Amino acid sequence: MNEIYEVMLSLFVGVGLAAACGFRVFVPLLVTSLAVKTGHLGVIDSFAWLGSDAALATFAVATACELFAYYIPWLDNALDVIASPCAVVAGTVVMASFVPEMDPWLKWSLSAIAGGAAAGAVQSVTTVLRGASTAVTGGVANPLVSTGEALASTGLSATAVLLPGLATLGLLGLVGFVGWKVATRPVRRMGLAGGQAVGLLQGPIEA
Repeated sequence: MNEIYEVMLSLFVGVGLAAACGFRVFVPLLVTSLAVKTGHLGVIDSFAWLGSDAALATFAVATACELFAYYIPWLDNALDVIASPCAVVAGTVVMASFVPEMDPWLKWSLSAIAGGAAAGAVQSVTTVLRGASTAVTGGVANPLVSTGEALASTGLSATAVLLPGLATLGLLGLVGFVGWKVATRPVRRMGLAGGQAVGLLQGPIEA
């Protein structure tokens, strides 16, 4: 029973950190490296390098560069084109580091489906949000969007390490809410259009 609990806990950590890669690619990797190095997280043997000094230094520099780059006007939109596939790869790798040893094909398939998909879904939302901010404000509000994304990535990464179950539930809630909004929007539009059509038909009849 304890083994099942530990496996589920590891998967929750992996999904939470993978989703955080959708906000920022390197922040979750830095948090993972730091947590592994300090002993707060355990990863499978083949990913023990995440806790090395070299990995920690590399992720720290990459995180600083990424955070700074998103505050440069118009470069932030260009980075989204690169960040989308990078986020999927990072989410897959992070997820794989917590998946128990199994058949390699099954392991990486599971990591891509759970981790890569979570990172890609979050990244797609941030891309749309930044595009809307650029279109509406001419990019003036983009630094606020970038700050929010950085805070979200850091907060979700920390929550995934400290409270993995809560991070996973929050992620599922967010996905469900976004899915509900997308699913109900066409229905509302059709209802509005139907009401307008009825009004137009009633007008000539009453006249």
